[in-house]
Amino acid sequence: MLAAERGAAANTLAAYRRDLESAEALVGPLTGVDRDGLARLAKAWADLAPSSLARKCSALRQCFGFLVDEGWRTDDPSPALPRPRTRRPLPRILGHTDVEALFTVAEAEAAGDRPEAVRLLTLLELLYGSGLRASELVSLPLSAVPRDAPFLTITGKGGQQRMVPVSGRARQALSRWLALRGDKGRLLFPSTGKSGHLTRVRLFQLLRGLAARAGLDPERVSPHVLRHAFATHLLEGGADLRVLQTLLGHADIATTQIYTHVDSARLVELVNARHPLAHRRPAG
Repeated sequence: MLAAERGAAANTLAAYRRDLESAEALVGPLTGVDRDGLARLAKAWADLAPSSLARKCSALRQCFGFLVDEGWRTDDPSPALPRPRTRRPLPRILGHTDVEALFTVAEAEAAGDRPEAVRLLTLLELLYGSGLRASELVSLPLSAVPRDAPFLTITGKGGQQRMVPVSGRARQALSRWLALRGDKGRLLFPSTGKSGHLTRVRLFQLLRGLAARAGLDPERVSPHVLRHAFATHLLEGGADLRVLQTLLGHADIATTQIYTHVDSARLVELVNARHPLAHRRPAG
């Protein structure tokens, strides 16, 4: 059902499978477990982080709903599951000066047209300039690269496609990389590994190395942190939340709203500057 009706990604399917199998290992087949059996999970999972516990319980609730809908169960025991209260953590972001430091080093290293350096600069441009997820970036096919139109065609979570803009800077980096990568198959960032493309782990390592060379704490830098920086800095500049949702490929705008954590003074400034009544003099 998750694959056929919801179009869930392979990683999502694998995570649900792990959660359901771990629950069955503790309480037995989910088609027959009762509320008392589910209540034992609270003790077994007591040491889990709240976010992990919430994810496992969500998988079980959806599974029991499916079993009832399909007639494999006549009752839904999921109310017996623990209900952790979690607050979505604010995303870690980089300041403008941090991002500038990364680009300064990446551009200097790519000045000599060394393929690895130009590739890293291209990756950095697309992470921060277009807000791509790491998995979307490393698996980009050559067919996604624009010829004339300044957009990339991205296939994101659940197989959903979207168009994301490519800045003039990123297009220049892409052109340099395409000239250096040669004829190496259909993927933009090819690799000799099993996947055929640069892995997310390797991308993570490359960015951590760049951060260290730029004088930043490597623990603060990752592909997802650069995606957060893309979103936060656009919002600071006055981007519309719905536009940001489209660019990031979020199915639910509630996910995008996490980026409204930006400085409250900046939000007040935007309201005062952009609202239709901002320049209307008060009566009296």
